[in-house]
Amino acid sequence: MATSVYETTEIELLDGTKIKMRPLKISLLRDFMKKFETIAKVAESNEKSMDILMDCVQIAMKQYAPELSADREKLEDNIDLPSVYKVVESASGIKFDDEGNVAAAAIRGLT
Repeated sequence: MATSVYETTEIELLDGTKIKMRPLKISLLRDFMKKFETIAKVAESNEKSMDILMDCVQIAMKQYAPELSADREKLEDNIDLPSVYKVVESASGIKFDDEGNVAAAAIRGLT
């Protein structure tokens, strides 16, 4: 009998679509982390930071919902900021505090 070593979480998009998530497979996690590491360089710009977060979500959606990964506009129209944080956390283990800061990631040396 197989044992799961990860937790599956679920988000509901603004259009009611439910997506089950678990940690990304390594092939996607590499691209995700390369993109996420660039967020420190644009931390002073909310717009640029959001673009990077959405790039990360789009990478994660290749595993969770490939049809959304292919359509950035549809993805942005159907996801809110708390859900973006949940996708990032589920995909990579990077945790945000209540204000959306990446405190835990900095402690672990991920940023």
